[in-house]
Amino acid sequence: MKPKSNSHEPSTTAAVEDVLNKLFLQAKTQFGNAIQSFWFYDGDLCPGCMQRSIKAIKFKGQDALSLNAFIYREGGVLIGYFLCEDCAKYIFRAARMNHYIQTPLHATIEKNLIAAYSSQPPKHLI
Repeated sequence: MKPKSNSHEPSTTAAVEDVLNKLFLQAKTQFGNAIQSFWFYDGDLCPGCMQRSIKAIKFKGQDALSLNAFIYREGGVLIGYFLCEDCAKYIFRAARMNHYIQTPLHATIEKNLIAAYSSQPPKHLI
């Protein structure tokens, strides 16, 4: 699996691969054969707003990337993705106010990622 590398340092790419591998193994352990593979969305636009590009965000005074994943159950795929700063901050704020509650943005992200995954041959499957 190769996450988007066009705008990130090679060390960042290796760290992202490591985290996604761990998430995949955890999902496999928890859900067994329901999870067959993982895929990383490497589009240029944020899957939340489909308007802004993915860049480092400030989190607690440090540069960070908002690495996320969700399980596309029908495809048996763990889908990894980055969010833009605005979408990531929206979700952080919503999580502080309502723990464990999905926002409408979560549904939009999942819809956009499923469409992206379905519209192209998967490149980064295990």
